[in-house]
Amino acid sequence: MRARAVVHRFPYVFSGPNRGLTRSLVQGLSRAIGFGFAFGALVACSRGEPPAPMGIDAAVAPLPAPAAASSDANAATDASTATTGATAAAGADGGVDPGTLPQTHDKPKASGPAFDARIAALWEGIAKDDPDLALPAFFPVTAYEQVKAIPSPSSDWRRRLVAAYKRDIHALHKRLGDSADRAKLVRAEVPDDRARWVDPNEETNKLGYYRVYGTRMIYEVDGKERGFDVSSLISWRGEWYVVHLTGFK
Repeated sequence: MRARAVVHRFPYVFSGPNRGLTRSLVQGLSRAIGFGFAFGALVACSRGEPPAPMGIDAAVAPLPAPAAASSDANAATDASTATTGATAAAGADGGVDPGTLPQTHDKPKASGPAFDARIAALWEGIAKDDPDLALPAFFPVTAYEQVKAIPSPSSDWRRRLVAAYKRDIHALHKRLGDSADRAKLVRAEVPDDRARWVDPNEETNKLGYYRVYGTRMIYEVDGKERGFDVSSLISWRGEWYVVHLTGFK
């Protein structure tokens, strides 16, 4: 049985002469929203989900603890990334970073101004080859610190997850090629029927969250639709955030 996807079309054109409107939408709504995995193959298949690679925690599995920063420059970069992430996350709850607030069991919906703003931010980051523009769509570092039962989750967030996210954004921009300036975001398709609640301790997590694989971003170039997959979204306080963009790293 095919899973039902929630298809959300966007009311704005995110390219060409209206690119300024996109940036205004993203910057405005990003202040009003939170900043913004998966089981092994056996569990995923039993629920009709595409399996993650064997041996990989497809949600937010940590790699071995990263080495200490080798220079002051690396430390400054880490601090800057964390600050940018925290700034992007703040705003949904009266200017408070939502990652500092308690998790909820609310199931996210792939619609509404907050969702639109995050998807628009992700698209703008890809279209402009600027990962920092896409940080509002990524799972907040403060929420990750609450979720993960590992040493130094903020370091894992910066050096593994965000690093992979940025590489993926550059790669997707490269895929757009010469059509980057003409490409328009059309809709996001979230397979809502595949979303499931991940209980504590299932994925080295202290707190639960919803997770969904296989969201599809659809864009248009010269009247023809194309698309790419977003590997994994997880929830915080009833909102979807990207945690793995392309593959599981």
